[in-house]
Amino acid sequence: MRAQAAYDELIRRARQESLVASCAALLEWDEMTYMPSGGVEHRAAQLAFLAGLQHQLATDPRVGELLAELEGSPLLADPLSPAAVNIRELRRLYDRAVRLPRSLVEETARVCSIAHQEWISARQQNNFALFRPWLEKIVGLKRQEAEALGYESVAYDALLEEYEPGVRSQDLARLFDALRRELLPLVGAIAGSGRQPDVSVLHREYPLDRQRAFGAEAAAALGFDFRRGRLDATAHPFCTAIGPGDCRITTRYRLHDFSEAFFGVLHEVGHALYEQGLAPEHHGTPMGEAASVGVHESQARLWENVVGRSRPFWEHFFPRARRAFPEALADVTVEQFYAAVNRVEPSPNRVRADEVTYNLHILIRFDLERALLAGDLKVGDLPAAWDEAYRRQLGIAPPDDAEGCLQDGHWSSGLIGYFPTYTLGNLMGAQLFARAAEELGDLDRQFARGEFGGLVEWLTRHVYRHGRRFPAARLIEQATGSPFDHRPLVRALRQKYSELYGI
Repeated sequence: MRAQAAYDELIRRARQESLVASCAALLEWDEMTYMPSGGVEHRAAQLAFLAGLQHQLATDPRVGELLAELEGSPLLADPLSPAAVNIRELRRLYDRAVRLPRSLVEETARVCSIAHQEWISARQQNNFALFRPWLEKIVGLKRQEAEALGYESVAYDALLEEYEPGVRSQDLARLFDALRRELLPLVGAIAGSGRQPDVSVLHREYPLDRQRAFGAEAAAALGFDFRRGRLDATAHPFCTAIGPGDCRITTRYRLHDFSEAFFGVLHEVGHALYEQGLAPEHHGTPMGEAASVGVHESQARLWENVVGRSRPFWEHFFPRARRAFPEALADVTVEQFYAAVNRVEPSPNRVRADEVTYNLHILIRFDLERALLAGDLKVGDLPAAWDEAYRRQLGIAPPDDAEGCLQDGHWSSGLIGYFPTYTLGNLMGAQLFARAAEELGDLDRQFARGEFGGLVEWLTRHVYRHGRRFPAARLIEQATGSPFDHRPLVRALRQKYSELYGI
């Protein structure tokens, strides 16, 4: 009874902290969607206050006392039970939180809130100099964070732990090098094939109101529950879960670009399906949270690319797209459209990159942010280093800073260590989909009929409802029966693009 009482108090405290985090998430969503620009300073103060309050709750000595009382109790007899998982993960989070000074947590929240708006302005004006002092502040704060948290050999690992617990940068470097060795010959073979799908059909005029309606239709068809979520516009697409029954996704629209908004919606729907698929009875505890950011990204990339760029998907949705955009698509066939949305061509922009070259964008950012944090690369030298990396690895150079080092908002939000999760997500998503296809039979036929519920149910059962029961790599092995591996993605890309490009 004593252990149960201690556990109940621990969970009550965890849920109280979760409530504060959800208030901050709502304010951040508002800042990136509807907040007037004049509200930046006050919003920064609000978020700094909430970050400090959340940190105070997370580091309350009473939490440490409860954890000490529970460790060794009968509640840990089954290490995979919800109670044991929650105790294990709350211990990990507590030990991490108590190392961070509240003043650092508050200052990071304040600076990042302002810096994100400064990044938007700098990107709009194509002027890195406007954002440079803010990025210098953020890098400095993140160095302080890494030192406070501690690390074995590389400061970057302390930040990476926030997104991928247990993963180390040296392991990622080996994995990414192996993936690069597989991808570069494929990119070269595609470039040498002589085939160039016509992508001009994607850049005809697509009225924004109809883009919104068509994106919402697709989101609902995949399983996004609009009774428990909404879709809005923003400068940089994201998904945020405010709480049970409130998951919000965003995208950005361009009149002459079908792909950016639509595939942005599919990407964020993947995140949202994970959030809406978590067990509601565990909300506010680790058992009600995603296993890792990489696993979260696996769902976004799976629904955006593996499903959303597949031929069966467009066999179902292209007739609907034609009805939504008759002026743009009247003379286009489904095969032409399918080829267009899967064109492989090195470009400077990550968000608009194709499946084959996308991970090269991530590998570049992984190298650059490690160098920034280590001090091997000065913030002022970032634009030149960015351009040189793109010339070396993708054979192109960004036309300007807006399409170069200012294109992503992650660093303005302090998310150093986040970028590798996109590639981890691609790898995990491919492995999960391959296993689901084996178990569920003809997914192509289901997608062509507009039936996506079978895949959602499989993912819910094998991924979503486990919360943080397993570390990411073990979750993938549990779901697929095989250790985490980069080869399923490589095989899938070779099979798909060999057919598209005749290589």
